[in-house]
Amino acid sequence: MRVIVTGGAGFIGSAVVRHLVSAKGYEVLTIDKLTYAGNLASLSTVDNNPLHRFLQADICDRAAMQEAFESFQPDRVMHLAAESHVDRSITGARDFVETNVIGSFTLLEAARHYWNGLPTDRKDAFRFLHVSTDEVYGSLGDDGLFTEETPYDPSSPYSASKAASDHLAKAWARTYGMPIVVSNCSNNYGPYHFPEKLIPLIILNALEGKSLPVYGNGANIRDWLYVEDHARALDLIAERGRIGETYNVGGRNERRNIDVVKRVCSIMDGLSPKPTTHESLISYVTDRPGHDARYAIDATKLETELGWKAEEDFDSGIEKTIKWYLENEWWWAPLRQGYDGSRLGLLAATGAK
Repeated sequence: MRVIVTGGAGFIGSAVVRHLVSAKGYEVLTIDKLTYAGNLASLSTVDNNPLHRFLQADICDRAAMQEAFESFQPDRVMHLAAESHVDRSITGARDFVETNVIGSFTLLEAARHYWNGLPTDRKDAFRFLHVSTDEVYGSLGDDGLFTEETPYDPSSPYSASKAASDHLAKAWARTYGMPIVVSNCSNNYGPYHFPEKLIPLIILNALEGKSLPVYGNGANIRDWLYVEDHARALDLIAERGRIGETYNVGGRNERRNIDVVKRVCSIMDGLSPKPTTHESLISYVTDRPGHDARYAIDATKLETELGWKAEEDFDSGIEKTIKWYLENEWWWAPLRQGYDGSRLGLLAATGAK
């Protein structure tokens, strides 16, 4: 099995690459532009593995994508390359439209050209997995869960750009008959997570005795999914998911943001004690514009149809995550030199563009 993974030096993408190479023994071509969120250090465990190759390229570059398909001859594509931070999208929406929409279009066209030239048996076996987010569904009320039939209602430039790319993928399946499957996941956490996101930011700020910023009153609810559970799910969806279908991936671990932060503080009190509790570092800051109240995924279709089940609940996963950051300063210290954990996405900072 030969698999192209776009965005494979990113957080979720690198977990997918490590799983495919180390656990499945697949040949993998990782394609990544290496923006601030792409980090070759996240692929260090497969760096010298003969099954793994790396190509630094932009998915918006049609010629580079075409060459990658023709030279590597993949059986499968797992498309994870994306700009993925809501706060950054608020003040820099253009990058999100270019990468998530134009980039996905460019990749789909390169894949279609390649797929059309395959012999019948390989054409029938080929799969393209488009990986997306639950944020395309908008905000839930106090009750209910996102299902695969939930109407799209994106709130941020990020989620709008991902919704657009989802629609492109589904249209290419319907119009051109391409063997495409789409997945939408809940919030991921785990090792190798760039420290602009909530959980790694809180862990590292707590470790360094810095303020722990919480938007609004911290009541926003997210459904948390351990990244290695997600990687296994994506491999399964790419292998056995029905063409043209969508599969939601969630950990069934709903938590208020403030409760996530307090749980991290509690574990840090035991693993890295300070004179005062880490919870005393919590500060409440002005809420994010358009901040969705609640996300929660119904993963029944994935669980019953494909037999997937999350191995980590939130308590086991968050403890593993914290211990990983405490033991792997070599990975995150260089990132903190370039990004100190300061807040991103304030409209007054640069003006939306």
